[in-house]
Amino acid sequence: MNAIEIRQLVKRFGPTLALDALDLNVPTGSIFAFIGPNGAGKTTTLNLMTGLAKATSGSIMIGGIEVGQGAYPSIGFLPDTPDFYGWMSAYQFLDYIARLHHMEKPAIDETLEWVGLSAVRNRKLAGFSRGMKQRLGLAQAILPRPAVLLLDEPVSALDPSGRKDILDLMNYLRGQMSIFFSTHILNDAERVCDHVGIIHQGKLLIQADRDTLLAQFIRPVFEIEFLPDDSTDVSGLVRQLEAAAWVEKVEQQGLHLRLTVRDASFAQWELIQQVGHLPLLRFERANATLEDIFLMLTGNPKHVSIPIAERTA
Repeated sequence: MNAIEIRQLVKRFGPTLALDALDLNVPTGSIFAFIGPNGAGKTTTLNLMTGLAKATSGSIMIGGIEVGQGAYPSIGFLPDTPDFYGWMSAYQFLDYIARLHHMEKPAIDETLEWVGLSAVRNRKLAGFSRGMKQRLGLAQAILPRPAVLLLDEPVSALDPSGRKDILDLMNYLRGQMSIFFSTHILNDAERVCDHVGIIHQGKLLIQADRDTLLAQFIRPVFEIEFLPDDSTDVSGLVRQLEAAAWVEKVEQQGLHLRLTVRDASFAQWELIQQVGHLPLLRFERANATLEDIFLMLTGNPKHVSIPIAERTA
């Protein structure tokens, strides 16, 4: 059974169609990245999943329970901008959450340790930075150890060190609970997720497991990096490559070149002949990234209706 099943979900705000017949499956135990630009419908979807908003039509099943039909699925939720009672301490707030959940032996100390707030457990929340509030918001979401964890932009307010800590925690929780998180930070999503859904203008463009998705969109791109050497005429090489019929685009950053070509097999041998005599540091076929796929799909609407299998034909 899937942890989350969404069928033909529609949400309208007056004349505005925020979600357009969204279908989505989140496998049990997975970390699912829900990717899209601002305004794509990510937060709207999460609000509907938690019952904070009501769908115009369609259904949401979480853990076999239909949202909004009386029973409550086992979920934890981190909103995009968590807020707290400023007079409470971090420990007091989690104790309050534990009481709401009727938890007999809440693992408050362990949870504060997980999110890196043990040292400030007794500090008043009014003095917390936005990043600290984000960590505490995650702590309250995972304290009851829910079956499904819903996170809206969980690392958006954190610095690189804080993002690493939270992503490491999500990896640690892999398999212990199903995690569904929205984000527009694509590198972070690629690092931690094993399934991906891309949404744009309220419509799901594609859903797949991460490795399959990356493999389907391998692009004919080569990356070349040269050693610093007075004899290396990179500008001349760039002009030569830009004039070649088999080269689609050349991007240069100092001694680093990124080439998009029309035929990878042909280009590989041509490139070796043209750059093999130069002082190379790196020459490799570039892998697709979630950013490549995201920009390809959201920048070209004709991709929206093409299933994965057809794209690889």
